[in-house]
Amino acid sequence: MKRGKKYTEAAKGIDKAAQYDTAEAISLVKKSAVAKFDETIEAHIRTGCDGRHADQQIRGAVVLPHGTGKAVKVLVFAKGDKLDEALAAGADHVGGEELIPKIQNDGWLDFDVVVATPDMMGVVGRLGRVLGPKGLMPNPKAGTVTMDVTKAINDIKAGKIEYRLDRTNIIHVPIGKASFSEEQLADNFQTLMDAIIKARPSVLKGQYLKSVTLAPTMGPGVKLNTAKFV
Repeated sequence: MKRGKKYTEAAKGIDKAAQYDTAEAISLVKKSAVAKFDETIEAHIRTGCDGRHADQQIRGAVVLPHGTGKAVKVLVFAKGDKLDEALAAGADHVGGEELIPKIQNDGWLDFDVVVATPDMMGVVGRLGRVLGPKGLMPNPKAGTVTMDVTKAINDIKAGKIEYRLDRTNIIHVPIGKASFSEEQLADNFQTLMDAIIKARPSVLKGQYLKSVTLAPTMGPGVKLNTAKFV
């Protein structure tokens, strides 16, 4: 795969064979984020889990202390008083059954997170084929199926992110923007890692964290020393 000049230049300062400590890795990642926009810094965590087994699945959510640097649009499925509550809490879109054809037939997806009250999951379930593959399906473990829509919206707007295994048993999550200070990125990253270490499946034998890499949107990845997180 041919890489651009900026990527190649940034990669020169990173030893691919090395495993860095958190502070040094964050410093290198910030330096390698040289795109003309404010790049997102992402963590890519390769685990020893086998997500095909239900008892080795990892899924949860955590509120990053400094947020993600991204304005998040929230859609809430609710009815009655909960609709008004969601609007008052700052939801960008609220509704019920009338939103189904808009999403299913018109391809409307102008939202980043979907929250639903439990009594609406029968309705939302009909959107499984659309929302599921995009990782937008509300889930109790992520705190997005709840009667407390105010708390859910507040947490999401404050920087709550969801983490889960993909098909290759890797977790991909943003920890902030390149414009964040090194301290802010370090705080966010540590908060994420604390949550993921806590989420280790009790049945897992062998190594849990195979590799941890930080990377900006357009730049090279920096590997961290996983021994620090065990």
